[in-house]
Amino acid sequence: QVQLVESGGGLAQAGGSLRLSCVASGRTYSVQAMGWFRQAPGKEREFVGRIIWSLGATYYADSVKGRFSISRDNAKNTVYLQMNSLNAEDTAVYYCAANTNWRKSTYDYWGQGTQVTVSS
Repeated sequence: QVQLVESGGGLAQAGGSLRLSCVASGRTYSVQAMGWFRQAPGKEREFVGRIIWSLGATYYADSVKGRFSISRDNAKNTVYLQMNSLNAEDTAVYYCAANTNWRKSTYDYWGQGTQVTVSS
């Protein structure tokens, strides 16, 4: 099992920035990729981006490309989501997720989520 705990959410002004963190514990050696997702009220959960742990390769949804970036700290088993140029459409609960096969688009483990609210 892998446990994921997100932090760093909160209130930001439009145009501002936030950095989310996700700490993994447990069988972290099995994790090959970690992703960030978000779910706004009344909407389906959507993919934000992901990182392949061993390569550091990152991929992003078009809606956040150029504004958000994902990085990792191997020593801390932590992945970060740096969010810049925030706008009201970024308001959502953000979740990190981990999978044990980076070729898969489905994820095996999920965090509890952290709320991000952007005021315009």
